[in-house]
Amino acid sequence: MTAKLTVTVLGTGIMGAAMARNLARAGHAVRVWNRTRDKAEPLTADGAHLADTPADAVEGADAVLTILYDGAAALDVIRQAAPALRPGTAWIQSTTAGLDATADLAAFAAEHGLLFYDAPVLGTRQPAEAGQLTVLAAGPATGRDTVTPVFDAVGARTVWTGEDGAAATATGLKLVANSWVIAATNAAGEALALAGALGVDPRGFLDVIAGGPLDMGYLRAKAALVLEERLTPPQFAVGTAAKDARLIVEAGQRHGLRLDVAAAGADRLARAAERGHADEDMAAAYFASFEPGRTPGRGEGQAGG
Repeated sequence: MTAKLTVTVLGTGIMGAAMARNLARAGHAVRVWNRTRDKAEPLTADGAHLADTPADAVEGADAVLTILYDGAAALDVIRQAAPALRPGTAWIQSTTAGLDATADLAAFAAEHGLLFYDAPVLGTRQPAEAGQLTVLAAGPATGRDTVTPVFDAVGARTVWTGEDGAAATATGLKLVANSWVIAATNAAGEALALAGALGVDPRGFLDVIAGGPLDMGYLRAKAALVLEERLTPPQFAVGTAAKDARLIVEAGQRHGLRLDVAAAGADRLARAAERGHADEDMAAAYFASFEPGRTPGRGEGQAGG
């Protein structure tokens, strides 16, 4: 039988809350903390214990999972938790932090004797809630017996990329995957906007490519969110996608690559966020196609177009 663990989840946004619920459903003792307390309070109905501080949350935990906005936030929170962390505790770091920040987090773990697992996840709100995420993991063989039940509770598949968490191998794979997701989302939005501007029914575009090599389930899913005006609650928010897009561009620059599509995608997402769409699904990057002050009407990619 799978051992039941005490697992702390630091960060209970879209992904963290879903992961905490699935850990509780798997029978683990779950402690949660979030900077905005009211985002974590509903998890008490699922059996989670709500802690007042990161240090309170991690005391005596077998594993600590951080899933926060970015690397700086993860480092700040783990520093607050550090006085209560036992050496040898498994730290599962699932924040999309970027290469440099992940290296900093791994160094912090080494300084404090923690077993560091670079473990970002692939998936959005729905697979997170269903426990169907893909976990991309890198970290020491020692301690995997502890982290594997955690990964099994939140995901359908774990892909081990190596033993050296400091090398950010899992984060690298996450950035590559997200570069494709962000490019596809932005391309979908531009196609819908162009269809509307040219007087073309966007559903006609989807019909033309149906069943062929250009068809994609992901394109249809994101197009439906725009066409049916279902951008909230987000599966993956514009603001978070903009942050990830910047990390992708920075990773390319670090390795001497010019990622023009990623850079343009980062600009589109930032523009959509500035226009009030930061908390909507990333498909709302669609609105970045329109000049400031102009709202697309019927016939420009909206429902009934």
